[in-house]
Amino acid sequence: MIENVKFDEKGLVPAIVQDAVSKEVLTLAYMNEESLKKSLETKETWFYSRSRQELWHKGGTSGNIQKIVEMRYDCDQDAILVLVQPAGPACHTGAYTCFNETIDKQEVVPAQNRFEILNTLEALIAERESEKPEGSYTTYLFNEGVDKILKKVGEEASEVIIASKNRDAEELKWEVADLLFHLMVLLREQKLPLDEVLKVLKERHTK
Repeated sequence: MIENVKFDEKGLVPAIVQDAVSKEVLTLAYMNEESLKKSLETKETWFYSRSRQELWHKGGTSGNIQKIVEMRYDCDQDAILVLVQPAGPACHTGAYTCFNETIDKQEVVPAQNRFEILNTLEALIAERESEKPEGSYTTYLFNEGVDKILKKVGEEASEVIIASKNRDAEELKWEVADLLFHLMVLLREQKLPLDEVLKVLKERHTK
């Protein structure tokens, strides 16, 4: 409830914007009571510009709107998490996320998380969809649309079958990887988080 949100002495509350599908943090902005109300009413993000001292609608000019999926406040009720489906880059530079500069990055030992690549790939696919870099195969798939993506999923699934029938383990490895990639592109196109698929996988196949 909006009355539970604790605004600071300037009437503002920090809003962390996160991609609802990839879980990538997109930006940190601020809301006042009016922009929070407009965000709840329109189901799109509205913020308060501290430099211009006025409301601004994300994507109002660029078209890169952020459709709100869910809004939460933290345990202290003085910060908001906004889960969105972005229609384009979050950053004014044209980048998918404003958090694209690394201060300090530690190497992750692969054995600690064998499937970290899935999280990395999901974030990369989301970035490609948002930024649409020229010459990217992922950009090509998104531009062509769901029919093309489904065709590639079908083709790769057939290749997996053929490699399996031929007992070609090396080829099977490559074809399964290609199939997984295209399935993850399909999930992004359908706005379905990988976490939801993994949850169903756990519920249905680990009993």
